[in-house]
Amino acid sequence: MTTDNSDTKRPVLGLIVPPAAGLVPPEGPEMYPEIDFIAQGLALSSVDKEGYDQVIDQVVQAAQQLAARGAQAVSLMGTSLSFYRGSDFNDELVARLREATGLPCSTMSHAILRGLRVSGIEQVAVASSYIDDVNQRLVRFLAQNQIQAVCAYGLGVNDVTAMSQISTQELVNLCLKTWDIAQEQAPGQAQGLLLSCGGLVSLEAVRQVEDKLGVTVVSSSPAGFWDLVATAGLDLFPTNMGRLAQVRQTA
Repeated sequence: MTTDNSDTKRPVLGLIVPPAAGLVPPEGPEMYPEIDFIAQGLALSSVDKEGYDQVIDQVVQAAQQLAARGAQAVSLMGTSLSFYRGSDFNDELVARLREATGLPCSTMSHAILRGLRVSGIEQVAVASSYIDDVNQRLVRFLAQNQIQAVCAYGLGVNDVTAMSQISTQELVNLCLKTWDIAQEQAPGQAQGLLLSCGGLVSLEAVRQVEDKLGVTVVSSSPAGFWDLVATAGLDLFPTNMGRLAQVRQTA
């Protein structure tokens, strides 16, 4: 919802989200009930290169619309949409968003990198909802940022609306299977797990997997909100997030 920040004194943070409906993902309000989040949709048609290419040029305009609606900081809350052209493109995109809005800006790809780095994870097992091509683009993106994916396993989904319908149990099973693959392919090397795709509703799955495996799980949407709050300069502690919330952020 749109909120008049001058009346409420509550922070207002802007989200550029892939689905056309432009809804705020549920993790944000759960993690940060003291913040008002507003969203602008991109109408992404499919979670693959063809779909990304159709909407990527709309991202800056969406950020400007959020700024006009009162956002104090903005993030592109689509992981693959910001990593699919590589690390340099992600950095350039952040710079363009900042220049166009005059606001602190970030992307979900920046968020997962920040989450992995502050957790001390340099070798990671990658679980995702993605098709193989997108998984491989993610592996390359991580390598460009000195993080090794010891394995990458995805559900093979590229329907945008289907992502949020994947159940907690399916996500838990995905993470546990990915961890087993990592142990088979590179025993003892993975220091944590990355669950990638901003469309997944994953807070409860993260908590369950961390309890079962005893390792940190960095998941796109929770990490995206956590990163955006820090990018906005807000010193707020998230609720129900899991191990990543216990790590003091650095830029």
